[in-house]
Amino acid sequence: MLDQPGVTKSLARFIVATRWDDIPSQVRHQAKRSLINFFAVALAGCRTGPVEIALRSLAEFSGGKLVTVVGRSERIDALGAAFLNAAGANVHDYCDTHLRTVIHPTAPVAPAVLALAELRRLSGPDLLLAFILGNEIAARIGLAISPSHYSRGWHITSTCGVFGAAAGSGKLLALDERQMVWALGAAATQSSGLCECLGTPAKSLSVGNAARNGLWSALLAQQGFAGPPEPLAGAQGFYHALAETPDLPVVTAGLGEGWEIMATSYKPYPCGFVIHPVLDCVLDWRRDHPAAEVVRIVVRGNPLLSARTDRPDVSTGREAQVSVQHAVAAALVTGKAGIDQFTDACVRDPGVLALRSKVEVSRDSAFSTIAAAVEITTADGAIHRLSQPAARGSDANPMSDADLEDKLRAAAAGWNPRYDTAPLIDAVWTLDTSADVSGLASLAVPR
Repeated sequence: MLDQPGVTKSLARFIVATRWDDIPSQVRHQAKRSLINFFAVALAGCRTGPVEIALRSLAEFSGGKLVTVVGRSERIDALGAAFLNAAGANVHDYCDTHLRTVIHPTAPVAPAVLALAELRRLSGPDLLLAFILGNEIAARIGLAISPSHYSRGWHITSTCGVFGAAAGSGKLLALDERQMVWALGAAATQSSGLCECLGTPAKSLSVGNAARNGLWSALLAQQGFAGPPEPLAGAQGFYHALAETPDLPVVTAGLGEGWEIMATSYKPYPCGFVIHPVLDCVLDWRRDHPAAEVVRIVVRGNPLLSARTDRPDVSTGREAQVSVQHAVAAALVTGKAGIDQFTDACVRDPGVLALRSKVEVSRDSAFSTIAAAVEITTADGAIHRLSQPAARGSDANPMSDADLEDKLRAAAAGWNPRYDTAPLIDAVWTLDTSADVSGLASLAVPR
């Protein structure tokens, strides 16, 4: 691919020029939904082992104690908080998904802009606008190389999320067009993340770095830290270095006319999204057949289901989040698919272990990533055929606002049943009327 100048500059111009009045009301509301979901998943993940280890490591080198870590009394520097809140939001694989790219957009973008909100006096519209733009930039950059980028083994949430964090942070810092190109350039050279790490704590490392490095990229650009004029489509830029042939028009065509955040899906289950339509089928069937003895399960879905989650032999809860065999077995044994079903203890459960070996996975490119079919054979010889054309939580079958609120309440109650989430929920829904959002994240810290 030859050097193609102007791609990054067009994105920078769009970020700098877009105003709050340019954002349609439904897009504003969807951004609030994404933030409700962010606080839910960050509260669910804030006290997990990977976050505890990362906090101990970062705190040793943190000179400033200025910014909130969601769900915790500890405060840390802004870059450290961005890392921890992104890693915590992603650790359970419970965060939102942009289906066309399978980017989890909020995990890297929200922590970066929330950290800045505690350091600068910002309004709710300022925060929402920056968040929406960060979401858009991450998705646009990812769309140009999807699905090949993810299929090659790059963890696209991290590799493209760093651009979203840089864009959103740069908007809050009021970068000009040249500085915004620099910020995206600094993000490009820090883009990383491997799908090989899925199912391990290292998966959240690159997501945390996407938030941290995106924020840092914007802060560096504000201080005059220069970068290349075309970090995305340059001869040795992001796309070329990845050996991709990107669909460059999709990066910039129709900017501001449609918004990728509207294609966001929210997860009712803490596992890979391609598993969700399978769980819908299994849970519905289990509810109607609680005592049935299952002897065989055949799962049919999009090739991505097999590529990412055909893992019958798992030994940890982290691995279980990307194992369709475990998800099916745990759902059939317990009748549930919550955080408790993706723990080390559930992985070792004898009943779950026995049932995992009875799950077969079949590829079928006729299925979208949000659809699946399941055949369950019971001991009496009956074959039960089930299907789900659009997973619960997907943009075609969305969770309601009330569902997202309940998800936040359940996540918080999982470790602190006395914590009242009402002030946080109210603050998010009324962000567009808030003159100062510096205290928003602190509402996610139980007193």
